[in-house]
Amino acid sequence: MLQDKKILLGVSGSIAAYKAATLVRLLIKAGAQVKVIMTQSAASFITPLTLATLSKNEVMVNISDHNSWNNHVELGRWADVMIIAPASANTIAKMANGLCDNLLMAAYLSATCPVMFAPAMDEDMWYHPATKANVDKLWSYGHQQIPVATGELASGLFGEGRMAEPEEIVNWLSQHFTGTTIDRPLTGKMAIVTAGPTIEHIDPVRYITNHSSGKMGIAIAAALADAGANVNLVLGPTSQVSNHPGVTTLPVQTAQEMFEKVTSLYSAANLVVAAAAVADYRPVNIADKKIKKGQAQLHIDLEKTPDILKYLGEHKVHQLLIGFSLETDNEREYALKKLNDKHLDMIVMNSLADAGAGFNYDTNKVTLFGKNGMERSLPLKSKLEVAKDIVSAIIELQHA
Repeated sequence: MLQDKKILLGVSGSIAAYKAATLVRLLIKAGAQVKVIMTQSAASFITPLTLATLSKNEVMVNISDHNSWNNHVELGRWADVMIIAPASANTIAKMANGLCDNLLMAAYLSATCPVMFAPAMDEDMWYHPATKANVDKLWSYGHQQIPVATGELASGLFGEGRMAEPEEIVNWLSQHFTGTTIDRPLTGKMAIVTAGPTIEHIDPVRYITNHSSGKMGIAIAAALADAGANVNLVLGPTSQVSNHPGVTTLPVQTAQEMFEKVTSLYSAANLVVAAAAVADYRPVNIADKKIKKGQAQLHIDLEKTPDILKYLGEHKVHQLLIGFSLETDNEREYALKKLNDKHLDMIVMNSLADAGAGFNYDTNKVTLFGKNGMERSLPLKSKLEVAKDIVSAIIELQHA
C-alpha cells in the first residue's frame, strides 16, 4: 500500500527520535518516497546525515538553509501524507496553536495533505490537561493520532507515553491509504472501550472475579479503530490482547482502577462502550497476609464497587454511551431498565441461556436496544462480526 506514496516525516526533539532511522528504513523498503524535516533539537538526538542516507534525500533542519525558506510550501504540497514522529509535547502545543518558529512548523502549516502525529513524552506530560487539550485540538483539525504505547520511559518510570514502534507506524500508514477507498466515519473521534473482568482482592493470593475473557470488548475496540476512531481500551486482567495499531491498551485490575482510568479520559471522549464485566462487590477489608485455613466457615463482608456506567450516564455531556447487559432470566426487562436508569444511548443484551453466547466463546448472540426505540436482534455470529454490527449501530446513532 505504500508503493510510490510520498511521505513527509517531521522529527521533533525527543529521545524517541532515534526510532526515526528504523521508520525511514521501513518506509523506503515498502516502496515509499520519504523526505525528512527535523527540528534543531531533534538533530541533537540523531544526525541529519543518518536520515539523509536512509531516505536518499537531503534532510532540512534550518529554515535559512539553501532554499528551505520556500521549500516548506512545496513540501506541504508534495506529500501524500505528513507524519510527525516523534511529536514532542512542545511540538504538539505548537501544532495546536499555530506557532511557526521553525522549518517543521512552517511545513506543517503549509501542508495540504492529511497529517498524522505519533506523540512521545513522559506519562505525566502525556496526562497533563494542557497536552490533552492540545491533542483534542489536533483531533478537531482532522489529524490522526497514532496511539502511544505503555512501557519503560526515558525517565526510568514505567507508564504511558512511549512513541509507537516504527512497525506500528508503518501499519498505521498502510491502513490510512487503504482507508482512502473505504468509509471511516469515526475518523477524529475518541472512543473508550472497557473490556474483561475486574478482580477484587481478598488477601495477597485470593480474589473475587468472574469468567469474562474480554474477547467481545477487544473486538469492539478493533472495529471502532477500523472505522477511524482513536480507541483507548481499558482492559481488565485477561490473557487476551489487542494488536490493532489504532487501539491503545490501558491495563487495570480492580473496579476502582477501571473507574479512575475511565473517568480521567471521559471528558475528551466522544463515545464509550462499557463491555467490561465489572465486579459489583469487593471485600470491605483486604487481609495483608494470606488467610489460613482454620474455621469451618469464613465470612467476608462485601461493599459495592463504583458504578462506572451510572457515573458516566449522570455526567454525560456530549458522549454517546453504550452499555452491556448479561442476564440469565427476564433479559429484555432488565436490559431496558438498565438502558433507562443509566441514561444510556444503547444497550447490548445477551443471555447466558443462549448456546454459544456469553463468556469465553468466540461467538455471541445479542439484541441491541436504543433509547430511540430501536430493537435489533442479531443471530449467532463470531464476536468480530457482532462487533462490526455494534459499531454500525453506533455510527447510526452518531448521525441520528
